Formats: sequence, C-alpha cells, structure tokens
Amino acid sequence: MAGRAASRGVGLRDVLQEGVPPVGLGVLFLVAVASAVAAASAATGASSQVMLKAAGASFPETIYNKWFSAVSNKGIKVNYKATGSGTGVKLFTAGAVDFGASDNAMDGAAVKKVGRGVVQIPMVGGAVAVVYKKNCNLQLTQSQLARVFLGTIRNWSALGCPAGPIKVVYRSDSSGTTASFTTSLLAFSELWKKVGAGKTVKWPVGVGKDGSSGVALFVKANVGSISYVSFGKAKSEGLQTAGLENKKGNVVQLTSKTMVAGLSQVKLDAENRGADPNPAGDDSYPIVSYTWVLAYATGNKKLSALRDTFSYMLSPVAQAMANGLGFVQLPEKVRMLSIKAVQSLK
Repeated sequence: MAGRAASRGVGLRDVLQEGVPPVGLGVLFLVAVASAVAAASAATGASSQVMLKAAGASFPETIYNKWFSAVSNKGIKVNYKATGSGTGVKLFTAGAVDFGASDNAMDGAAVKKVGRGVVQIPMVGGAVAVVYKKNCNLQLTQSQLARVFLGTIRNWSALGCPAGPIKVVYRSDSSGTTASFTTSLLAFSELWKKVGAGKTVKWPVGVGKDGSSGVALFVKANVGSISYVSFGKAKSEGLQTAGLENKKGNVVQLTSKTMVAGLSQVKLDAENRGADPNPAGDDSYPIVSYTWVLAYATGNKKLSALRDTFSYMLSPVAQAMANGLGFVQLPEKVRMLSIKAVQSLK
C-alpha cells in the first residue's frame, strides 16, 4: 500500500478501502476525515444563513450598515438598500421586502393599504444637518435658512461669508429626510407655505441629486454649495455643518447634546409615531427626528431572524454606537416601547 500511496497519493477513499490505516497513514486518515467534516459544515452553514431583504431610509444608513454587519455573526444576512423613505414605503406596502424603513412614520391611510398590518418601531434618533462648502463659520437664523432654499438669498455675503453665488442642492428622490427638512422650514417661515412639505416638493431653486450619497458628493465637490443630510452622513463624509437658530432664538451647533435636547420634546402616540418640527428648549437643535423600521404585524415567515435582528438593533450594545456615528440612542422609555413592538410580531 505504501508504494501505491507514494505513486498516486493517499485520500480518504484509499484509506477506507485498505481497512485500518497503519502507523504513518493515521494522520492522513484524520486529516481527510476532518476535511470532509469541515466541508460539510461549511455547506450546512451557508445553507442555514437567513437572508432578509429590506429597503428604505437613507437617513440611518450609516448606523444600519454597522448593525447589519454585526448580525451577520448570528447567521443573518440583511440586504438593505437605502432607496429613500418613499421608495421604501412603496416596496413595503407591496410586500416586496421582509421589512422597510422610513424617517417618517406611516399615517393611518398608508397603514390601511398593508393587508398584513404594520408595526412601526423607532430605532434611533437623529438630526438633519445643514451642510455646506465655504470658507466661513456659517450660523443661520431660521428665516435665513428658508430664504436660501427659496432662492431669495443667493450670495454668501448676505450670510456673513466671503462673496460668491450660493449653489443649492436638494434630494431629487422621495425622501424622509426631505420631509423632515421641509416640515421644519414650514415651521420656521410663513414664506415656505408656497412650497409646502413632503418627501418630494417643487423646489424653487437649486439642482437635485439622488440619495443622500449623491447630495454629499455634490457638496464635497462644489465650493459654495449648501444642502441637507443626516448628521450621521455629514459626519461620515466630513462635511461642514451650520449652526442653526432654534425656537427659543438661540443659535445652536449640531451635537449629541443638542440632538438629545430636541428629541426630548418629541411625543410618541399609541402607534409609536411622533414629530416636532421646531422643538422648544434653550439648547434644542430644531430639526430632529426618530427613524422607524416598518414591520409586518403578521405572516412573517422569517420571524425568528427578524426578531433577532431588531432585538440586536435595540440592545444597549448597538444603541451605544449611536453617538459616535452622528445619531442619538433612544431614550430608555422609547427603547422599551420598541422592544414591546418587536415582541408583538407574528
């Protein structure tokens, strides 16, 4: 046997055919068995991984990607597409995803369109940052912000910065970030009534870009540009953020502290929905919001994987990542409401 082994190599089949291997081939036998077991285990592991398809808000994309990467260690692969809240709600309503995500909670009329019922789960808090590229320390009143996006302030000199044309850029897709931003502009200025608020609006001035990534890339590449993205996106892309006047009349910088102050004013209803477009308080940043996961109330074929994913997102470990990524972890009372919502899924 040793001669045959030397001429053509020894595999598991050879060893088994020869009976109990002699000393010297025992190691080869064990290696072959271990390799076969490892291959079988790998195949089993790959087939047992649960795939979850999801789409929606780009606002929390930075932290969602971090969380979804972590749950892959639990055998769950989340394929999340940051399509924007509008498209995410449409896909969720059509049953094309395992769960959706939106920066604006679905209202009663929208919920009625989902036959399996809807459970809306607050996941994290954040803020919409006014981002820009200009060599100045931009501090804006609420009126100035509205007039910039109305196109009635067109030069940086009117904002205390070196002269030059202001290049406004906005989200061209259906976006929850746009809804939050324009709802606040409506609260900031009577003049904004001519535009209104929503996931899409007819912008009076500027150029549209698709997704928060498209907006961020434009701002980074164009001196004199100004736009809006989540604070998380602004932080990850290294964008300048403007100070902004709040309801009390104080100009505040966008920080974790001012986000918490603003979010503390937001009250949630029985369906976990709530918003405040211009929160009170000395230190409140004025454009803050929760962002929601949209789950089906019933008929969840991947219920265990969904619960495991959402439970991790709401865990103290996951929530503690929020501040470092430009978000705010949920207040404990809200976190417990979200956990209860997850447990209700069927």
